[in-house]
Amino acid sequence: MTQSLQKVFTFDEFLEFLETQPENIRYELHNGEIVKMPQPLGTHEQIIMFLARMLLLKIVELKLPYDISSKNVLVKPENKQSGYYPDILLLNIPNLKNELLWEKESTVSNPDSIPLVIEVISTNWRDDYHKKFADYVRVASRREEMGIQEYWIVDYAALGSKELIGDPKQPTITIYSLSNEGEYRGKQFRGNDSLTSPTFPDLNLTAAQIFSARY
Repeated sequence: MTQSLQKVFTFDEFLEFLETQPENIRYELHNGEIVKMPQPLGTHEQIIMFLARMLLLKIVELKLPYDISSKNVLVKPENKQSGYYPDILLLNIPNLKNELLWEKESTVSNPDSIPLVIEVISTNWRDDYHKKFADYVRVASRREEMGIQEYWIVDYAALGSKELIGDPKQPTITIYSLSNEGEYRGKQFRGNDSLTSPTFPDLNLTAAQIFSARY
């Protein structure tokens, strides 16, 4: 379970706070609240490493101008006092020159810099399905969100509610992507379903492979 500090912080204050903390403890800023993130389980980290490796191989194969960030890069929605460390963050390297906070703070806010974000679900699953979803993507009625092109939620332990992943609950990957009409569409993958990713159309991975982190 996440723990928050009971004070409203600005993003700059959050950065100052991070400088005083040990590197092995991870915090995020959620609408002005500094939140201590739970220690991830081994399976959680295995899935992250597996996906990062598979995507990096595809980036090299296709000679894309992308790279997988370290876990020290913050995603900051513009006009919000929030800052997130995604489990996997794909960066569009040529666009980093347009990021005002990149050089000094390793922070990105421009959706053109972020082709893809992946969150692997842990005990704070509500944040990934609700809070981060609302900040990462953009819906027609609200223009303050980031509008990242593609967002994956990897729920390997089926922690999400039945309304989110179905009944009976089972491990599910949900991929939200921005259509040519400017609308987000979500598609779910389970078991031997092959993922369809607009960023990597020939990825050739099944949900089961990802859940087992098997090469």
